[in-house]
Amino acid sequence: MEQYNKLALDTPDLLAMLKQRGLVINNEQAALKTLSVISYFRLACYFRPMESDKQTHEFRQGITLEQVLALYDFDTALRDMVFCATRLIEIALRTRINHHFSRNHTPFWFTQVDKASDGHLFVENLSGVDRELRRSKEDFIKEYFERYNKPTFPPAWKTLETVSFGTLSKLYGNFAEKADKKAVAEDFGLPQHEFLISWMESLTSLRNFCAHHSRIWNRRYALKPRMPRTLAGHNWLTDFSFPPDKIYPQLCCIAYLINAIDPQSTFVADIKALLQKYSSVDAAAMGFPKGWRQEPLWQ
Repeated sequence: MEQYNKLALDTPDLLAMLKQRGLVINNEQAALKTLSVISYFRLACYFRPMESDKQTHEFRQGITLEQVLALYDFDTALRDMVFCATRLIEIALRTRINHHFSRNHTPFWFTQVDKASDGHLFVENLSGVDRELRRSKEDFIKEYFERYNKPTFPPAWKTLETVSFGTLSKLYGNFAEKADKKAVAEDFGLPQHEFLISWMESLTSLRNFCAHHSRIWNRRYALKPRMPRTLAGHNWLTDFSFPPDKIYPQLCCIAYLINAIDPQSTFVADIKALLQKYSSVDAAAMGFPKGWRQEPLWQ
């Protein structure tokens, strides 16, 4: 182990370092402006696919800053699409979970330990709900506490509007009544709740990367959605040769859920158009298999 002793570089010095490593700079003033508003280490993960040597960080011959920024812009646009799509999915899931669980049980099912599969997770989840509820500035939450002192929590249709996608996923996954969980899954064209739990968990993680403006295009994901081989609800996949830890299977899950929520959605067309616009982006690095455009889901 050694002590880190590198010092911060000024923007012109960063540009000089990139030029020394072989990056072609066609417009130095524009490059300086870019590096002044997008940090070097935010761009570093977009430099790497274009390097010939991962140790010295030398670039392949002829690589330009414009090529790097095109990849950066592609990832930004993809992130925006995914974030908007997962927002729609989250809202729809919140609505259907509330509908089934609150109608078939009490409006306070999330506070009842006998409705939880795991008592320890129940305590953790309720604590998370409490924290998020206390942070809420929504008028309907304020009005509840001004008018009522019991129960401790507002009913689910109010409380669940304040919790995160991650907390919603945990509440759904730990709910003990499998018939109700299956009913929610079937609303989205999934035959079993286990698939929906897996998809919610992986999309929560992906949503968090988007919210923090992190790279998503060629990342390897620890949480991998379970991919059913057949789905009767809507068009699905026939080729499962893709790597499970890339973004492609998650985009498939998003497309399937979005189609179930809104058959008129343009998400599939938007993804195809984005990849066509940025044709230099390596779709295989995202896990897209050959012939993916001919898959029923992506037609």
